[in-house]
Amino acid sequence: MTHPLTKRIVQALSNVTVPSRDSCTSPNLCWTDGNMTWTLMHIVYEKNLKKCKHLFVDVKLSDSSIGLILLPLSLLVLCTCLILIVKVLTSVLKGQVAAVIKKTINTDFPSHFAWLTGYLAILVGAGITFLVQSSSVFTSTITPLVGIGVISLERAYPLTLGSNIGTTTTAILAALASPGNTLQYSVQIALCHFLFNISGVLLWYPVPFTRLPIRLARSLGYITATYRWFAIFYLVSCFFLMPLAVFGLSLAGWAVLLGVGVPMILVIFIIMSLWAFEVHHILPLWMRSLEPWDDLVTRFMDKSCWDGCCYYVGICCRVVLLPWKWCFCESWQLKRDEEKVKEVPDNVPEQSENTEVVTDNSQTSAQTQEKIEEMKISHSSIAL
Repeated sequence: MTHPLTKRIVQALSNVTVPSRDSCTSPNLCWTDGNMTWTLMHIVYEKNLKKCKHLFVDVKLSDSSIGLILLPLSLLVLCTCLILIVKVLTSVLKGQVAAVIKKTINTDFPSHFAWLTGYLAILVGAGITFLVQSSSVFTSTITPLVGIGVISLERAYPLTLGSNIGTTTTAILAALASPGNTLQYSVQIALCHFLFNISGVLLWYPVPFTRLPIRLARSLGYITATYRWFAIFYLVSCFFLMPLAVFGLSLAGWAVLLGVGVPMILVIFIIMSLWAFEVHHILPLWMRSLEPWDDLVTRFMDKSCWDGCCYYVGICCRVVLLPWKWCFCESWQLKRDEEKVKEVPDNVPEQSENTEVVTDNSQTSAQTQEKIEEMKISHSSIAL
């Protein structure tokens, strides 16, 4: 299905040769050592048989420039497909269909065999991933089902573990299709991938106490529901900043990596120990609560948003990122009305009725601010 599109974007050069036993014609210039062929001189004769037909054939850009153009486009298409999958499943799985699926998937085996249900879910996740040949599609499918309550988090966890095992079958099949002289090394790499994922399942699932990802996922969900900006911070820090920092420190050398990484790991371990023994109250407020960081984000939004509220796709930015602060844009409008009221001159005696209206508006604004503050306190207690 995707071959016509990819063929218009990516085309491999068929006339490229690499040093091999067949192309080694002089023992003085090249020799073979096991699976490797070493050469001192490699001459390639270029013969253009036909012109390429991809989209960028007439564009005077390098392959690196074209790759930088296609990378964000591919990420955009991927995110769009995942969002559409979530929307379609959320709209389809409602009513009786959702009730039947929920009863079927979340049901355990009778009494003494209940512990086998999770392992069966692992096999199901591995089998479905083997059929669709993509763990991303499988996990993106069960994510909205967990969000609407069709699949429980405890059942989605073994399904995801099984998906990690099923995705290794792609590498195993590709390794088995390798030529005879490289079959051994290809299978070794594929089995390394398979055994690595199996080790992860054995480490984080068989013993109920070690099922830590379930508790971490639930805690992260509560925090993200309270502080929307934390989701963006989590993605940027875990998938970009932290790998980039480790990579940069590794380039500086092992001494720099250990000198910076070990103290940071020690500090994180001490903080987690204080939380585990419930003595974290001795830490500064910014190390045991997201409230100071939330105030910082709030001030940033105050300065970045103009005219009271900025809009993105018809939705107020404050509602998206700070829902506990501004539940609706009307509350911010009331705040602006209150500021305008303060500028009304006092020496206008004949407008007594308007003064009563102004007082009512001020009271309404104060009541709205109190409700917003109560909602914020309740959300913070839930996160804690």
